[in-house]
Amino acid sequence: MNTLLTQVPPHTVPVHPAARRLLDQVAADPAAPLRLAVVAPGGYGKSVLLAALDRCYREAGVEALLVDDADRLSGDQLAELLTGADGPIVVAHRPTAVAAGWTVLQLGPLGVEDVARLIETVTGKPADPAAAADLHARSGGVPRLAERELLGRLEDFRPELDELDDDVLRYLIAAEAGAGRNLDLLGALLDRRPDELPAIVEAARATGLLGPDDTLPPLAAVAVRDFGPPARRLATVQRLVELQLANGLPVLDLARSLLGTGTSGASAAAAFAAAAAEALPSDARLATRLFEAAAEAGDRSSAVTAGWARAAALSGDLDTALRLGDGMLGAADPETRASGAAIAATVLAHRGELARSAELYHWAGRGDAFAATALVGTGDLEGARRLLDSPSPGVAPTLFAGAATRMARGIADSVSGCATETLSTLLGAAAMLEPALGGTLLPDSPAALAAIAALHTGELALAESVLTRALDGRIGGDLLAARHRLLLGWVAMTAGDLATAAEHHDAVAGRTLEARDELFFATLELGLARRASDLVGLQRSWNRAYQASMRQQTDLFSLLPLGELAIAAARTGAFAKLSGQLDRAHGLLEKLGEPPLWTVSLVWHELHAAITLEDREAAEAHLATLTTHAHCGRYPSALAAAARSWLSVLGGTSDPDAVAAASAELHDLGLRWDAARLAGQAAIRTSDRKAMVQLLEAARQFQGTAARRDQGAPEPAAGTGLAALSERELEVARLVVEGLTYKQAGSKLFISGKTVEHHMARIRGKLGATDRRELLATLRELLSRPDAGA
Repeated sequence: MNTLLTQVPPHTVPVHPAARRLLDQVAADPAAPLRLAVVAPGGYGKSVLLAALDRCYREAGVEALLVDDADRLSGDQLAELLTGADGPIVVAHRPTAVAAGWTVLQLGPLGVEDVARLIETVTGKPADPAAAADLHARSGGVPRLAERELLGRLEDFRPELDELDDDVLRYLIAAEAGAGRNLDLLGALLDRRPDELPAIVEAARATGLLGPDDTLPPLAAVAVRDFGPPARRLATVQRLVELQLANGLPVLDLARSLLGTGTSGASAAAAFAAAAAEALPSDARLATRLFEAAAEAGDRSSAVTAGWARAAALSGDLDTALRLGDGMLGAADPETRASGAAIAATVLAHRGELARSAELYHWAGRGDAFAATALVGTGDLEGARRLLDSPSPGVAPTLFAGAATRMARGIADSVSGCATETLSTLLGAAAMLEPALGGTLLPDSPAALAAIAALHTGELALAESVLTRALDGRIGGDLLAARHRLLLGWVAMTAGDLATAAEHHDAVAGRTLEARDELFFATLELGLARRASDLVGLQRSWNRAYQASMRQQTDLFSLLPLGELAIAAARTGAFAKLSGQLDRAHGLLEKLGEPPLWTVSLVWHELHAAITLEDREAAEAHLATLTTHAHCGRYPSALAAAARSWLSVLGGTSDPDAVAAASAELHDLGLRWDAARLAGQAAIRTSDRKAMVQLLEAARQFQGTAARRDQGAPEPAAGTGLAALSERELEVARLVVEGLTYKQAGSKLFISGKTVEHHMARIRGKLGATDRRELLATLRELLSRPDAGA
């Protein structure tokens, strides 16, 4: 027996199908003549196969010649070795030309099933199909890569990479960095003519680290990146970067691989800055890291500082953005000062400081449209008009500038008359701005402002559409993503879709929010608790929402959360604490001439707060305001009619038909929760049993339960839940859940409070509640279900 095996792997059971077939053939007839060349790149299992053949021949007592790594031998050395060998001969070598007369066995990458077999061989455990598929994808089917990953020994590549020819190693580093297919770049990197490159590529393929498509499988990339000689890798990547920059080519992928390496100097700084500019439109967080790396590498120019501040703001790191922007305000260069002012203005807008934001934008001389928007938001319409009528000289009429101006004009027009064209203008600005954005820093988006205007006018479908487009298109980057998401939650909550609203709320939960977003987040949470009749949740959410409102300056665009806060304050007994904020809000609206678009929603919320407080005088005053603006469109007209019906219900003089009509109009506008509540309140307060049943049925339909119920869904089983209750018990339950005392509920049903108490005791027994709190919670949950009976 004559064997020349350079190594015996940890396991000696070949998993390659071709290798197994060869072993089966040899086992069947060990003495058969064989002159075989096993050809494959490194790591494909040649040594494993030779070790298995060695064992097979030894067990059969057959003298065979097995030669591993034959490609390392010269032709004369191999010929001398084969002289006199008359038994089976098997040589293994990496891809090269094979002499005539030899049978060739080519070992290619493993398939998924073969990788699964390898997992079982190495671990001794059955392979999970998903794990096998994942390992196959990451290893490219190369046995050595898969095996070392399984054994946690990728560091074994370190000495092998150290020993590689310098050109081959540099080529692998270039391939890992994404430059393996650029022949011009490779030629310059390796200082080789084009006709000399194929030999280097073939040598790289022979290592087993390079796939057939000249890219590295993920595990091979990890090996080259983490276990190759660090100094040689750094020098190679830096040279690649220099070549790319010199040719005006993208450097993002290359520069990203230099992050964290401590690379410095002019070329590194230039590479980081160029890569940051590439990353900014799509990945602000990465751009922030790259701009910071450029500064640390030695580039402290105003362009890098401004880019860093802009990227930090877009990624949501407003502290860094404000620090850098504020530092630029003292620069000698006017352009640098203007950039710093614009960045600081943007940050302040997100922090609810619109007046200061407008001042900085105007001072910068490059954001008059944004300044005008902010001025309207703080009540200075005259100042906004002046800016819009005399634009800054030298500002190019770009698509972005045009959209920003259109947005500002839409906001300015929203406080004039009935503002019938406002929503169309803002939606047009949002659509116009979408293709113009890409790493652009915005104090607010046209989509957000259009959605707020739409919420104020009952156009919920339009609000949802424009916000969804903005969120999907990542308008404004991470900085505005939370705002768009929270406003979507507000749209859903306003429409009575509490589950969707909660999903949007939860998607933002846990993030660090600036003052403006924090206010919308906290009041969204408050509104959800109120609509679910969750008094405990309402109390828990109140403090956070109130504190958020105190950190936000009152402006036109924060009236919705203020209105929600007013109702919650009335429910929690803290309404007096909001008097200052409500006064400031009305002072702002008064400065703007009490524009209907912005006034009616706030007054609608204040009406409900007054009703909760049983302040009839205040409620009448709010009704008068709503009536004044009713001529401005369907939405204010519907709110005015609903307000009249609500007060007539509370006064005991309601007309069921008028209430039903007012509720239906609210429902048609998308205000399902308000519509259902008005009909439900009227139902429990009417003495006409027929009217009560009709209004309760209307309330159920207005909640959208009939539409949401699956057509094929089974009805609730008889004798369980609400189905276990009699009609009278169901009437009693609804009234008590609405918050009426036993006496008040009894007067509505023409029975005594004691009888109501007996009914509640029977209901408690039927539902299995242990105490009153559990009973009310159970009833509240059951009555909110789509299948709750009327």
